[in-house]
Amino acid sequence: MVLVIDPQIAGISGDMILSSLVHLGANKSKIINGVSISQNFLHGSKIKKIDFKKVNKHGIQATSLVLQLDEHHHERKGIEIQNCIKKTADKIGLSESAKTFVTNSITTLIKAESKIHGVPIDSVHFHEASSIDTVIDIVGTAIALDDLRYFDKEIITTPVSVGSGTVTFSHGMVSNPAGAILEIFDKSKIMILGSNIKDELTTPTGASILVNLADKCSEFYPMMNVKSIGYGAGQKNFEGFSNVLKVVHGESAKNTKLDSVTILETNVDDVTGEVLAHVIDKMMANGAKDVSLIPTITKKGRPSHIISVICDSDSVNQLLNLLVSETGTLGVRIRTSDRFLVPRQIITMKVRINNKVFTIRCKVAKTNSDHKQFKIEYDDIKSISEKLLLSFKQTEELIKAEVKKQLK
Repeated sequence: MVLVIDPQIAGISGDMILSSLVHLGANKSKIINGVSISQNFLHGSKIKKIDFKKVNKHGIQATSLVLQLDEHHHERKGIEIQNCIKKTADKIGLSESAKTFVTNSITTLIKAESKIHGVPIDSVHFHEASSIDTVIDIVGTAIALDDLRYFDKEIITTPVSVGSGTVTFSHGMVSNPAGAILEIFDKSKIMILGSNIKDELTTPTGASILVNLADKCSEFYPMMNVKSIGYGAGQKNFEGFSNVLKVVHGESAKNTKLDSVTILETNVDDVTGEVLAHVIDKMMANGAKDVSLIPTITKKGRPSHIISVICDSDSVNQLLNLLVSETGTLGVRIRTSDRFLVPRQIITMKVRINNKVFTIRCKVAKTNSDHKQFKIEYDDIKSISEKLLLSFKQTEELIKAEVKKQLK
């Protein structure tokens, strides 16, 4: 099963993710009763009213958090909010996964503020996040995820819309996204994107929740059968789009998984075949997943090649530099692409060919309950063919016959 959080239009806030989970079917009473206990651990904060109601946001029916508070604090130390969250989590008996989630979420928020303001973690003061509603958002989300049993699901987020323009808060006016948002997403591998909306679409609490929930970020939905959809409404209204977070629960395709790769491409028209062969070897030796050469015709009828390199994001800089230095190209196109993979494993097995035993490596993929696809490593076939003085094709056929017997 898979859960897709989709903040690519309206962004994300704590109450939006909580409301979307209620829309998906999380027990409303359990959430309200659970978060109400937090009042006992945060002096000067009382929940006068809390509920969830149906609203219409620009044509989309969604669920919205209704919250009325009686508070007398406009500034608190971050550790006060943290202690309240931890005590509430223990008191209401959250699962260990949920406890880890709430602890990490508030810690992420505190660390971001600590880094921005250059103060120790225990000296961080919250202003906008000083209210008990921060506790309600984080703890309520944990209760909902526990109730729906989503902590053991794969959770994917699409890129996060953050808006644009400027925002004004306790420290004055800053450009949007503000520093806290950027610090929270730093090194998270979750992509953010701006828009023409001159407002804050993603809040620090929403960002902290998201980075501690999502297993990965993808521009596209995975291959899945949709089971249920939740719409969590934000408090603001905008012209032109629904201020709604969409969360989709589905069943992922059994025989595929999704990952993301980076593709480097360049056109070269003045490189010899020997250099191209060397480039392939050099790229593969330095972390490329695959390298392709595509013959083409470019300007003025010049015969040329497109060099296409598939790699992980961690290998981009090294392979980019190699591509430039080895080919002399003056430009490289870079893009990110999602891909579906059939799960596979590389196994080692022994095969008997012409009364001799050899060890081979074999990549095996299970496409359905009755059939397994496999591919024998090229180097192993080549080595055995040379030792037995057989053709490559004949050796491959003999090995395949042995592998089929063992994989039955």
